[in-house]
Amino acid sequence: MKAAHTPADERRAVRRAWLVLVCALLAAVCAVVLAPVAFSALSTGGAVATGTEAERAARQAERFGVPSPDLVLAVSPHTGADRAAAQHATEAVVRALDGRDDVQAAWSARTTKNTWLRSKDGRTLLVLVRLKGTDKERKEAAPRVVTAARAAASAAGVEPSGATWANREIDESVERDLRRAELLAAPVLFAVLVLAYGSVVSALLPVVVAALTIGCAVPVLGLLARSFDLSRVAVSAASAIGFGLAVDYSLFLLARVREESARGADLHTALAAARRSSGRSVAFSAAAVTVCLATALAVPVPMLRALALAGMTVAVLAALVALTVLPACLRVLGPRAQAFDPLARWRRTRIGEGSRFWRRTATTVTARPLLAGGLALLFLALLAVPFTHARLGIVDERTLPASASSAAAAQRVRAEFAAPPERILTVVTTGPGAVAGAPAHGERLARIPGITAVRVASTSPSSPEGEGAVLLAATSAAPDTRAAQTAVRQVRDTSAPGSVLVGGRAAEVTDTAHRVLDALPTCLLLLGAGLMLLLSAFTRTLVAPLKALAVAAVSLGAILGALVVLFQDGRGAALLGGFTATGTLDASMLLFVLFIALALSVDYEVFLLGRIREEFDRGGGNRTSIVEGIARTGRLLTSAAAAVAISTAAMATSQVALLKFIGIGVALGALVDAVLVRGVLVPAVMAALGPLNWWSPTCTGPRPGIVAADKRGGADPDASGST
Repeated sequence: MKAAHTPADERRAVRRAWLVLVCALLAAVCAVVLAPVAFSALSTGGAVATGTEAERAARQAERFGVPSPDLVLAVSPHTGADRAAAQHATEAVVRALDGRDDVQAAWSARTTKNTWLRSKDGRTLLVLVRLKGTDKERKEAAPRVVTAARAAASAAGVEPSGATWANREIDESVERDLRRAELLAAPVLFAVLVLAYGSVVSALLPVVVAALTIGCAVPVLGLLARSFDLSRVAVSAASAIGFGLAVDYSLFLLARVREESARGADLHTALAAARRSSGRSVAFSAAAVTVCLATALAVPVPMLRALALAGMTVAVLAALVALTVLPACLRVLGPRAQAFDPLARWRRTRIGEGSRFWRRTATTVTARPLLAGGLALLFLALLAVPFTHARLGIVDERTLPASASSAAAAQRVRAEFAAPPERILTVVTTGPGAVAGAPAHGERLARIPGITAVRVASTSPSSPEGEGAVLLAATSAAPDTRAAQTAVRQVRDTSAPGSVLVGGRAAEVTDTAHRVLDALPTCLLLLGAGLMLLLSAFTRTLVAPLKALAVAAVSLGAILGALVVLFQDGRGAALLGGFTATGTLDASMLLFVLFIALALSVDYEVFLLGRIREEFDRGGGNRTSIVEGIARTGRLLTSAAAAVAISTAAMATSQVALLKFIGIGVALGALVDAVLVRGVLVPAVMAALGPLNWWSPTCTGPRPGIVAADKRGGADPDASGST
């Protein structure tokens, strides 16, 4: 028999709690000190897949003297100047940049005889700049280079655009907008926590856990950035997700402590019960989130891998802090942790009791599971229909508002130039006959529909790379359209004198979409196997995990269908503050939202199944266990989903479309899953399955009385909806 908890044991427990809090405080101080160093280690990340033909073509073209530009500078004279002034200004910019240590090459229409770099009216000329160093070093050098260009052409305007300039502006906008979103979300989230916890003091504890989680995550991610390509955007987005997870984990632990306390247990007993039940669920939930995001590492897109690594880090830290710091705070605070409930007089039930609303809902759903489940499934299926015409792309400057400098400059280049740099395909041929056959190859390319012009940019009869030629083919279609992808395929299929590689923006979009789709089967296989193992270990059954994965797939389809309507089709632009609908969804962001939504689905499934299984193991019938589990967790799940939705939906206030996409996608996933899926579809499916929910190969048969209890007249005595 276990010995009683003595006052001496209590004093030792309080001393250990203080030690944990002191260590947490030291960790917070170290995190603050190391944060600037950590942020300096972060890079820009990339939305383009690695190891593609487009990437190889860019490297090969650079070896033959045709590098791809990092900056596109549109140089135009001030009002009243003639075309000669634009030419003189462009020459001055090229001379000023050629001698810089951070510039690899700068070229214009005059230096390359490339008329594509001159606008249709001849008054604006482009200077293309290739910078030195890594992505991060090029991003840091870009403002200095633009400043030097403007100083050299003081009599003309210089408008920068290009991938490096856009990435820099996106990073700055993301950081600024996320800070504003956090300030907007904080008071709303605190009100939800007070409503959920029934105590102002208890409502502050999840905020402490979340702040410590995010604070400690930054140095860890800075250390990982030494070996992996981690971007600021990924860290910022994952931080918002981690904040929601930390609040979720704290919510379930605190609610279980309150429930046990309401039953008359002392603090020691309540904490022990919370660790055994909710603590186990938190650990499995963090493991499930980690498994979901780890599978994304199989996709060769730097931005997605950065998002996955950052998300895995914050998920593990959220669980660790919640399971250590939160119990220590409760131990030190004692009864003061439940002090001051401003809504006490309006509460119909005490904190810790089951929800009357969710008890009635679960009773109604389980009474007619086929009808309720069928209606929920039909609604989710209708939401999923638009996903059938989803198209993958990659993020560019159009994710910024049209007023942003890089977006405005890029739009001007598209409008004023016959062959904007983003619409040019780089065709590299190598091998014997590549130089001699370049003109004839160019003529064949020019006959392809959608190719407006072809020029030979470079020929190398002899070089360390062998004989080779670089041709540039201008397309009439934007790089993320089906027409451009068709042109890329036809250019690659055209016979060439030697081996051929095709690059350019359209090729990058095409190759990234293909690499993502090719990696998906591997991701899904790893994902299914990992989650099956975790959920089987958690529930000790095989049927419940299969049901969980099937329901999660239905939920994800609905969320992705909604995202296609809102962002790809652009029907959410007016509602979400305006953005440029590109007709595609960024591949890395779409997969990140998918994996996070799946992780949240499994997160809520773990808590719900854990509670239903607990009631089942106590001797309740299948339907009784479902109703009681829903009643005990329904309010908590909706509160947890609301916390995640608030912390992520605030991102929709950003001017950056990719932040809106992540925020709305995760918020929709959390709310739809917690309310419709967990509240209706899951209990309906479990009620229809009956005792089969708990079958496993090691079962010798159902427990005595369970089948009989479920067959009696439909309703169990304790599932009648009373409180």
